[in-house]
Order: sequence, then structure tokens, then C-alpha cells
Amino acid sequence: MTDHIPLTLLTGALGAGKTTLLNRILAGGAGGRIAVIVNEFGEMGLDHDLIIGTVEDMVLLASGCLCCTLRGDLITALTDLLAKRAAGQLTFDRLVVETTGLADPAPVLHTLMVEPALAQTIRLDGVVTVCDAALGAAGLDRVPEALAQVAMADVLVISKADRVTPLALGAFQARLARLAPLARQNVAGPQMDLAALFGHGVPDAAIGAEDWLLSAPALPLRPFAAAPETGLLGAAFAPPLPRHDGTVTAVSARIDTPVHPMMLEFFLDTLLALRGPDILRMKALLWVQGHDAPFALHAVQHIVDPPIRLEGWRGTDRTSRIVVIGRNMTEDDLQAALGLLRAPA
Repeated sequence: MTDHIPLTLLTGALGAGKTTLLNRILAGGAGGRIAVIVNEFGEMGLDHDLIIGTVEDMVLLASGCLCCTLRGDLITALTDLLAKRAAGQLTFDRLVVETTGLADPAPVLHTLMVEPALAQTIRLDGVVTVCDAALGAAGLDRVPEALAQVAMADVLVISKADRVTPLALGAFQARLARLAPLARQNVAGPQMDLAALFGHGVPDAAIGAEDWLLSAPALPLRPFAAAPETGLLGAAFAPPLPRHDGTVTAVSARIDTPVHPMMLEFFLDTLLALRGPDILRMKALLWVQGHDAPFALHAVQHIVDPPIRLEGWRGTDRTSRIVVIGRNMTEDDLQAALGLLRAPA
């Protein structure tokens, strides 16, 4: 996987600030040379100071980055970019795909995971969701796609924080933490580290594996025998959830003994076949019987990336950890499914 080109999905509600963030990324050079796929140049609003020329359907930028318009489907756009890169016509280090404000990220992630030609060349480096601190809460209440954009994120960039009170900002961040307990939160501003937006893909070695799984230290991992007393995220989040937030549930679990390979396959087949469309994200660090290194596992809805063996593991901890974020599923549903991993073959 180390030779694969990293791709970051940039999403967020209409007007949240995706274009502002993208301009900063392209001007700052934090991600190296980037090829950006956008829906329409006119909608994107590129900073004119960045532009040095155009070639066909592409805008060339002074930073060495480039942008192309999404004409047709995403597979065609990515295939064309990759072919030109392989032929030496273009040079870029990573890809960024900007979705429309009303887009559900899942179809794009599916495309990257199931299209053979893309899967051999591209690796998902993370989902970055821009959240408007001033209007984002109302969007979460009204737009189902907004909930999916947040719940599936690896990084949440909170924009327009200066337009709300510290108390309102804190409440919004707490709500985002409930919906996306695995996501890192960054408040947009001059001091924000743009490099922190990248590098959130599935690791291909032991280094960074636990950081990939547990981005948010506030999310507890509990044994199956432990019953929650105050909800998943503890007493601090005990007040009633907004009505729409209740459709998204995050469950974490820890398994102290190695998982039997047959039960792992049974768990995946059962959970994803029956409730696949409701599984927004699943991440796991699993110890499997007969192996001396753990495996990283990542799933989006009913699509599972092949498990990656994390070579070079030197720690003594042999605990499997798994986190599932689901929609329209109860915590009991998810815990029952996770319980299959503990069952003997």
C-alpha cells in the first residue's frame, strides 16, 4: 500500500467553507502536489492568485497542484488523471475529491474500494468534513446527508467558530463528538495545521495503527461483559440527544482473546449482509488465532477492505478493538453482532 496514491475526500454542507479550506491547502503546500477533482470550477471559486494557466478541463496552480472538472462519473475522472500521471504528462503526490454540499460520502467511498483499477492504484487517506459552527447544528437537524458527512469523517474542520459564543461552540463540538467519536476536531483558523488533514488512511504497518483506530481518546473501549451505565460516551453526554442524532449510534468493544478466523468471517458476512447499508464506518484492530501480528480492518456500509496484516508489532498487548458507527441501529443490535467475534468456532 505504500506505493498507492493517497486520496482525501473533502465534504461538508453547502456554505460550510470547503472552498476556503481547499484554497488554503492548495496555497500552503502541506500535502505536496495535489490533483483536485471538483464538480465545477465556477462553483469552486479558486483563488485567482493561485492560477497560472489552463489545459483542457484543468486549472494549473502556481503551487504545482492542479484541478479538474468532474465531467461524467468519478471513475472516468480518476482513471484519466492516473493515466496522464503514468504517462508523465502530469505530476501529483495525492488526490483530493471535493463533493457537493448535499452529497452522501458513501457512494464515493464505495467507488474507491470496489473498482479494481482504482483499488490497485489509490488508497483512501481519510474523509475531511467541514462543519459550520454557526449554521451546522440546524443542518444536522434537517439534512440526513449532513449527519452522514459527520459520522463518516476522520477529520472535522469547524469553520466560522468566531461567529458563535464559546459556550455554543463547545456544545456544537460535543454534539460532533457524539456523532463522530473517531474523528479528530480542528477549529479552522490561521494557526490550524493543514498537514494534520492528511495521513488518516488504513495503516500498512504497526506504526500508527492504534492512532488510526482511536483518533478520539474520549471514546472508551469496553469488554463485552461491561454494561454501559451512562451511555456510550459517559455521564458528560447524558442529556437527551437531538431527535435526528439518535439515528446514528457508535459502539466500541474490546476482545481479550484472539478471534477465530471462521467467526471473523461469519461476523462480517452476517453484519454486512443484514445491516450493511446502515454501517456508516467500521474500524478494527483484530488479533486472529494463529497469527503473531494484528490485522487492520476497515468497512464502509457493506464494502469491506481486505484486512491488512500489521507487520512489525512489538507490543505485548493482544487485545482486539473494534468501533462501529451505524445508522438506525440500536446499541443492542451492534453489541449482539460484535458478540459473534467472541464466540468459539
